[in-house]
Amino acid sequence: MSDLDGPALFPPNSAILKESAYPHLKGWRGGVSYMGMEIGWVVIATFLASAGGVLGALAMRADKPGRAAFFWMSLAFGAQLMALGWRGGLRGQCPLGDVGEVCLFLAWSLTLFYLVTGTTYRLSLLGVFTAPLVIVLQLIALVPGAFDTGVVRADSVDAWREAHTSLSVLSYGALALAAVAGVMFFVLNYRLKAHKFGGGLVHGMPSISRLVQAMARIALVGWVILTAGTVAGLLMPEGNFSIHLMVATITWVLYAVLLGIYFVRGLPGRQLAIGLTGLFVLSLMVFAKL
Repeated sequence: MSDLDGPALFPPNSAILKESAYPHLKGWRGGVSYMGMEIGWVVIATFLASAGGVLGALAMRADKPGRAAFFWMSLAFGAQLMALGWRGGLRGQCPLGDVGEVCLFLAWSLTLFYLVTGTTYRLSLLGVFTAPLVIVLQLIALVPGAFDTGVVRADSVDAWREAHTSLSVLSYGALALAAVAGVMFFVLNYRLKAHKFGGGLVHGMPSISRLVQAMARIALVGWVILTAGTVAGLLMPEGNFSIHLMVATITWVLYAVLLGIYFVRGLPGRQLAIGLTGLFVLSLMVFAKL
């Protein structure tokens, strides 16, 4: 028996899973640990998102806005999928059981909605603003201890709980993107009022009206997904009601009020941007403390 299999490293009550006992934890060739592959994909995704942000910013500064950010963020999206796939295989359910998984899932969701929105509304410059948030989330996921190492594969899955957690975090990707669009609105509005029309920043941005429209519709999509997640949470078996579900419900109400005022009575773009950005930051801080 080798030293790696000895009792010093793997005591009887250890929660750490032996790779030899779980073939699905091995790398592609069996020589790389599951955790090594997982962290590796997050590192790759962070590098690709950084490249997208930097190259997109350089193109914007040169007054040549292109699709560099979109291209590199697409590659980052693929790496995020690989990392989530590895982690989901380990848990045998949606990978949302620790801080690392939540941050990675949120980064993936944010990237997903950026890729869809950037194509739909031709907001390719949004990637320059999205990339930093994606990078921060993935750096948090890379902090030692963010990913649990002592994960036991689930024997059974509560479908309603899975739907609640996955849809709720997915909705936050759209709501985060709406907040990012709000930041874009502040930057564009400031430069226009200050008569700073030079450089690629203003030229690469959409019109104020298109940006406000995109901001509201992205937030509406996020709210609809959050609605589905909240309903799934309410349908969970008795005893599974949590403080997170209560906070998600309160968040749902606040976004419903803000979007209801915008679509029914009308709301200036500045106030909408303040509301969407403030609500997202506030709700994210609350969830971070729970």
